[in-house]
Order: sequence, then C-alpha cells, then structure tokens
Amino acid sequence: MTQHALHITAAVTHEDDWYVARCLQVEVASQGKTIEEALDNLREALELYFEDEPAPEAYETDVITAPIEVRVA
Repeated sequence: MTQHALHITAAVTHEDDWYVARCLQVEVASQGKTIEEALDNLREALELYFEDEPAPEAYETDVITAPIEVRVA
C-alpha cells in the first residue's frame, strides 16, 4: 500500500485541565495536557481512523476561520 500525507486542519480548545484537538475535515478528536500532546494524540487517532476509512487524495486546505457573535437569552 502506498502512503501519502494528508494536510488536515485541527482546532484546539482548552477545556478544564485538558486541551482538546478536533479535526475539521472528519469527526475525530483527542485530548492532552498540552497543545502539543493533544495534537500528537489527534495525529495518532487520525492515522487509526484512516486504517478503516479510505483516505481521500486531498482535502481542501483553505479553511476560513472567523469569530462570530451569538446572542443568547
């Protein structure tokens, strides 16, 4: 099997004592005590995910992130 690299975007949030890293292209997330640990754990989780799921040739790499204001009651 030929291996190739996918360029995937992650969002990292700080939740309680953990950093949570979420992949924006597929529903995979992981956590760690540091940002680096959370991203390393996410990378490992994604590698395991793509063992069972077909890896696409490429993902869109232009992810637009923007803050939004939401009013709640």
